[in-house]
Amino acid sequence: MPINITMPALSPTMEEGNLAKWLVKEGDKVSPGDVIAEIETDKATMEVEAVEEGTIAKLVVPAGTEGVKVNAVIAILAGEGEDASAAAKGGDAAPAKAEAKKEEAKTTTEAAKSEPSRTEAPKTEASKAEAPTAKSESAPAPAASSGERTFASPLARRIAKDAGVDVSAIQGSGPHGRVVKADVEAAVAGGGAKMATPAAAAQAGAPAAAAPAAKPLSDDAVLKFFAEGSYELKPHDNMRKTIASRLTESHQTIPAYFLSMDCTLDALLKLREEINKSAPTTKTEKGDVPAFKLSVNDFIIKAMALALRDVPMANASWTSSARVLHKSADVGVAVAIPDGLITPIVRKADQKTLSVISNEMKDLAKRARDKKLKPEEYQGGSTAVSNLGMFGVSNFTSIINPPHASIVSIGAGIEKPVVKDKQVAIATVMTATFAFDHRVIDGALGAEFAVAFKRYIENPMAMLV
Repeated sequence: MPINITMPALSPTMEEGNLAKWLVKEGDKVSPGDVIAEIETDKATMEVEAVEEGTIAKLVVPAGTEGVKVNAVIAILAGEGEDASAAAKGGDAAPAKAEAKKEEAKTTTEAAKSEPSRTEAPKTEASKAEAPTAKSESAPAPAASSGERTFASPLARRIAKDAGVDVSAIQGSGPHGRVVKADVEAAVAGGGAKMATPAAAAQAGAPAAAAPAAKPLSDDAVLKFFAEGSYELKPHDNMRKTIASRLTESHQTIPAYFLSMDCTLDALLKLREEINKSAPTTKTEKGDVPAFKLSVNDFIIKAMALALRDVPMANASWTSSARVLHKSADVGVAVAIPDGLITPIVRKADQKTLSVISNEMKDLAKRARDKKLKPEEYQGGSTAVSNLGMFGVSNFTSIINPPHASIVSIGAGIEKPVVKDKQVAIATVMTATFAFDHRVIDGALGAEFAVAFKRYIENPMAMLV
């Protein structure tokens, strides 16, 4: 019996992936645990292992294929003692049949959700629908006028929308009167069932339609603004699609508010210099190499983790039924990668030394840029750090990335005049701007958290004890 190898779901949110590379070829024998392919998700490149023993009978999806849906058949495996060529032929029909059954089940489910049974409609409603009005004797009565939704396939609806045809005015020839593609094409060819204008709808006594929700410009509408040949199109990869989807959802659903806090960095910069000078070294082929080299960002990660520890109600995530109060301080750190962004998580950062955090972040950042992070290394956490100070940005705001309930945006350390003991002095000042999910963290709680963060930044010795 041929065994189908399917596109695995490598993370809870994965819907599709790119089949980057096959590490086996047809005819190769594999055992459970053998690495057979590399799959690119929206955030990382991951290896796929065989789970059955057998011979690769057919590679259904070629290497380099993009947008392969989760659970789609990507290869066929012949079991022990089975002829590989026969398995390849026998497996060809299976994916198509499975896909057909899946589509049929999807269609049936959509129909059940969107269309009440026509056989159960009251006779009085049927008689109303059959009775033509004096002003539109030749036009069939739209199903929408009786409060019913038209039973139509998604493809038929799309074709009707593109052609400006009112799908509710088309007589369906599918099961239970369902409008199918052929019905819409026939209506378009016949020139009938066009969308009613607002004036005609008013004359027919149709209820006033609600104002349509604002929609972004279509692709064609955007491109009309630019002269042909003055641009090139770069198709969205999985990462860009995911970033757009998640942050749009965040912006639309999270009631965020912002707090800014100026922190002086002089004590932190001095301590950082002293620690780096005293760091032990190890001998390598390139000479003596420091065991670690702390950055300002390492102190910021530690300060965020300790603030979460000190203000435990801020160490939370939102669900519709409860707040999720986390038992450890897991801090995400935004890392820029080619044409994208990823946020690896430093787990239990409140319990780690600055040197451990520093070396861990260097490793996570490198593997993030190489797209080698595992899902558990960038999923989760309750807060995040986004630092653009190295670019000279003085202050900015960030969008919260669920399930986080907060994020801090770090600006550059800038020398400014400040008042100390009623005297004007020069100090290095950094602006930290916090975004909080108001469903989880109220204003006073957010302020308490920001104060705790500032306390550690301005008194960095407290992070060492």
